[in-house]
Amino acid sequence: MVLRGGLLTRKEEPVPLKSICVTLSIREFVAGVSATLNYENEEDVPLETFFVFPMDDDSAVYSFEAVVDGKKIKAELQEKRKAHSIYESAISNRRQAFLLEEDKYSRDVFCCNVGNLNPGSKVALTLKSVQELPLEADGALRYVLPAVLNPRYRGSGSFEDSCLDMKPPVVPLEDLPYTFSMVATISSQHGIERIQSNCPFSPTEYLGEYKTSAQVSLADGHKFDRDVELLIYYSEVHTPTVAVEMGQPKDNPVDGFMKDPSAMVCFYPNIPEAQSPVICGEFVFLMDRSGSMQCPISKQDKSQLRIEAAKETLLLLLKSLPIGCYFNVYGFGSSYEAFFPNSVQYTQQTMEEALRRVKLMQADLGGTEILTPLQIIYREPSIAGHPLQLFVFTDGEVTDTFNIINEVKRNRLRHRCFSFGIGEGASTSLIKGIARVAGGTSEFITGKDRMQFKALRALKRALQPAVEDISVSWDLPRGLSAKMLSPEQTVLYKGQRLIVYALLSGTMPPAEATGEVNLKYTLQGKSLENRVTFSLQPKPDDNFTIHRLAAKSFLQAKDMGFRDTPAKDKKDVLKISIDCGVISSQTAFIAVNKNVNKPVQGPLTCRDVPRPILFGAASMMPQYHGCGLDKPHALGHRLKKKCMFPPMASPQMERAHFPTNRTNFETHCTVFGDNHLVQLISLQNADGSWYLDENLAGILGKSLEDLLAAVPVKDANSSSWATVLAVVWLHSNAKQMKGEWELLEKKARTWIHIHAASIMQELVKAAIVFTKSSVDPSIFAL
Repeated sequence: MVLRGGLLTRKEEPVPLKSICVTLSIREFVAGVSATLNYENEEDVPLETFFVFPMDDDSAVYSFEAVVDGKKIKAELQEKRKAHSIYESAISNRRQAFLLEEDKYSRDVFCCNVGNLNPGSKVALTLKSVQELPLEADGALRYVLPAVLNPRYRGSGSFEDSCLDMKPPVVPLEDLPYTFSMVATISSQHGIERIQSNCPFSPTEYLGEYKTSAQVSLADGHKFDRDVELLIYYSEVHTPTVAVEMGQPKDNPVDGFMKDPSAMVCFYPNIPEAQSPVICGEFVFLMDRSGSMQCPISKQDKSQLRIEAAKETLLLLLKSLPIGCYFNVYGFGSSYEAFFPNSVQYTQQTMEEALRRVKLMQADLGGTEILTPLQIIYREPSIAGHPLQLFVFTDGEVTDTFNIINEVKRNRLRHRCFSFGIGEGASTSLIKGIARVAGGTSEFITGKDRMQFKALRALKRALQPAVEDISVSWDLPRGLSAKMLSPEQTVLYKGQRLIVYALLSGTMPPAEATGEVNLKYTLQGKSLENRVTFSLQPKPDDNFTIHRLAAKSFLQAKDMGFRDTPAKDKKDVLKISIDCGVISSQTAFIAVNKNVNKPVQGPLTCRDVPRPILFGAASMMPQYHGCGLDKPHALGHRLKKKCMFPPMASPQMERAHFPTNRTNFETHCTVFGDNHLVQLISLQNADGSWYLDENLAGILGKSLEDLLAAVPVKDANSSSWATVLAVVWLHSNAKQMKGEWELLEKKARTWIHIHAASIMQELVKAAIVFTKSSVDPSIFAL
């Protein structure tokens, strides 16, 4: 089940929404958004309404206003309790009032009360925000306008005052009463190559001689049944930049954050490929197995089920781990299951046992209760020499995200966390938040995205040696200093962009003056640095974009929710939020309509209006099974752990007995269908080699006799021949999927160099001829 964001009554029923109009302006890698929602009260009684909508966790919301019957009412940002008091007083005195705030449990859900909406009144609610755009692996900038707001699971012990507690009636998508429009303008000094979207858009209209500007608009008829995504490709995106923005005018009495110029620095560190990847570590995979994981990843035809993509992803991850590391797999829902009592050493036996359990995995564990398994993982003793790397996969349908983020933050010094949001409507607050506080990266899997590729990219980062001693220094003219606003950077990854913010205090030099900012770090004992020289002439911006992005960066580091922000940070959060006009958990926008002289007449009334549902599963609504429905458990119910492996005296799994018979080819086909790539990978051994058997022959389309007859070197190890054939097959038949198998393929090449170096050239040459492949033999080099 998926709910749309919309204007809701106190009984959680929508007021008829006529249209949603979004204006998007993207300059380089920053997006400015103005969203207007037009409503009309067609009843003959006044209403109090409740507006709930999703926002990206990175959005800095800095303006909210209402236009009621043609008259504008601009909201002010106030301390949250004070804003609530003003609102309640206005409503009790029959005045129109508007209140906008973050949900108490999640930074990516906003709530707005609209009080005393007169009969026949037309209301336009407009909010403005700015945000940085994330960089994808292929160099694209990704903008997502959240549209889907999934019901979120309430865990045991949660509070009951979230705006997400709603059970409105639903309607098919074709019966939606409102329209949606979006116009986007994109500009870059480097030129725009192309723009892609998951939704139908008008043809791109390029402006300027070098395609430095472009405009696109959403095609008519869009029902807002999915998040709207834009992928923007610039001609050159990896150029370090520094932008300096002017502060408030000197004649303005404002003091503090907005007074001084601000600087935004964008680095693209040229981190070299490590010569010796990490072979140690404890890798724990925490996989969502709630009922909603039975949904497809997207609404597109033939979209893979989330749980099936998760199983393939775990297969690839387990095959790509280095020999000698430690690992474990947890599944969670209303209860949780662990593959092993403790993390175990990665061997052929433990890998086979884990894969056997992966094949049995189902989306059958109820609701999305992630906090308890996280706490269990953190309670496990650390393994000396093997730092913990946690991979979290979830569709993010959790109510109390701040509580979970705080739990991860408390354990940030002992691990890194890589997170993956699966499907439309995954909580950006949860997915980005847990990765941010624990030095990992976050990914979202929607539309045609492959979970497998994004997970393996994160594992590749986790296997890289750590970048250490990271520092940012400024070389500025005398009398000018930089105060860093971004949190201290503790981790960098190859291919990752780094953005830092600072306030420039003191006397600004003449227009021609320049400054320099320097990023230094150490990799495998070698000192590296990136320098950027920039103009110190600040540029004016009426929206104070850089100041507000800087404030958002500060708030993300310090603001841990209305209830859980430490007292020492709460004062700073409140001050920065109000100074910059950027909403936080401690503040809210409030406006009272002073244009109406007489009080609103008549008692407030609520009306039920149906809401849409995705996947057309109306017949499934009453049950707690099927797509998107996570069965809630009673408050106070304790989660139960199900260990999927019998108790052992020691976590050192090589001491335990494991069945060594290989699963037959028919079982592989049953689990993984006709996907020969997945079948081939499932046959690989933990050390990187393959056996020469009927299973491999079947995937290669040959008989085992043919494979044996083609061995080019007498008495050659059969596994050496099999492994060379498998690597050639990967490069010949699955080159476009290289991002998913490159780590396990490297294990295979390493194994060949160790066990068959003297005959490798002969094996490779024969394999290329035997398979009629055109691959370059140099692919076998290390």
